[in-house]
Amino acid sequence: MTDTHQSCLPVGKMPELRVMPMPADANVHGDVFGGWIMAQVDIAGSLPAVRRANGRVATIAVNSFLFKQPVFVGDLLSFYADVVKVGNTSITVNVEVYAERNRLQAETVKVTEATLTYVATDERRKPRPIPPLSALTGQS
Repeated sequence: MTDTHQSCLPVGKMPELRVMPMPADANVHGDVFGGWIMAQVDIAGSLPAVRRANGRVATIAVNSFLFKQPVFVGDLLSFYADVVKVGNTSITVNVEVYAERNRLQAETVKVTEATLTYVATDERRKPRPIPPLSALTGQS
């Protein structure tokens, strides 16, 4: 566990989401509920999936989810999400979560990593094809 205590935020990347858990998000000991973290990871992962799908997506799988360190009330969480695979209708996203704690000492630890899969859906919430990258960038 010592390797995670000297982490720093990924250089040159912007977080998809930054949030600070509040007392209502934790148990009586101040440990943030895993389910709350999972919900935030799902939101953060859906953002690049929506951009790549150019529209609505739905979560269809949590492929892996690892809690590496506890999260505490008052931690500033940064969620970094990257598309790692694009199928015909699905998009797989890796999400890494870092906690900045004890802001005076600027301790940063990687607390969670997860991989989720989303499916692009149409207005009837049925799977739809993901547009080619050229259609999104305007290049031929």
